[in-house]
Amino acid sequence: MITFFKTIIYIPLYNALIAILNINWIDAGLAAVILTVLVKIILYPLAKKAMVTQILMKEKESELFSIKEKYKDKQEQALKIMEFYKTNNINPFSSIFIIIIQIPVVFSLYYIFYKSGLPVVDTSMLYSFVKIPEAISMQFLGIIDVSQKSVFLAILAAVSSFLQMQLASKSTQNKPVSGVVKEDFSQIMAKQMKYTMPFMVFFISWKISAIIALYWFVSNITSLIQEACIRRKIKKTSLS
Repeated sequence: MITFFKTIIYIPLYNALIAILNINWIDAGLAAVILTVLVKIILYPLAKKAMVTQILMKEKESELFSIKEKYKDKQEQALKIMEFYKTNNINPFSSIFIIIIQIPVVFSLYYIFYKSGLPVVDTSMLYSFVKIPEAISMQFLGIIDVSQKSVFLAILAAVSSFLQMQLASKSTQNKPVSGVVKEDFSQIMAKQMKYTMPFMVFFISWKISAIIALYWFVSNITSLIQEACIRRKIKKTSLS
């Protein structure tokens, strides 16, 4: 299975990175930015479905709570919840499936930047039509050496992680939801992760190298833009 994913995902992404680095004015950091954005754009149709499902479930949170409160029998409760999902055209399992599909790609990107060995190129993984760059600059925009640690980029990665999780927890509705919605275990964990995850992102991205922090930051910002666009479209649809 690992060999399969390496062949169809990791090696093609690595070749794409080296192909981008063949452009004279592009450094390793800028190549990481371009590759990350390109992959996020390609995965957008899948990410969009997951985001829409997550947003819709957030909007219907109070209604779901009402069902759980009304029907205490677990079997009847499950039937009513599934009926509710069907009525509101929500597939709660689709987002999980879509996320699972994206995981190998995301991990491959992470591993490429973590174990790329740049500026040394692993020629054993290159396709015959991909040239070895004459020289690879590790100075991102001539300012930051992405092969070394960078507190600045690690902070950006952490802050962008918090902003992304903060946006994901928001409702697209302007008016507050009536009634008090009791938080379940998953909601409590999500709230805690919103504050603990950025610290983990900072520590990991700072401990490894600046290129990991840069990848994390760009990935988060791209996701923020994509989700903001989706939320705006959902809001316009609901108002029309």
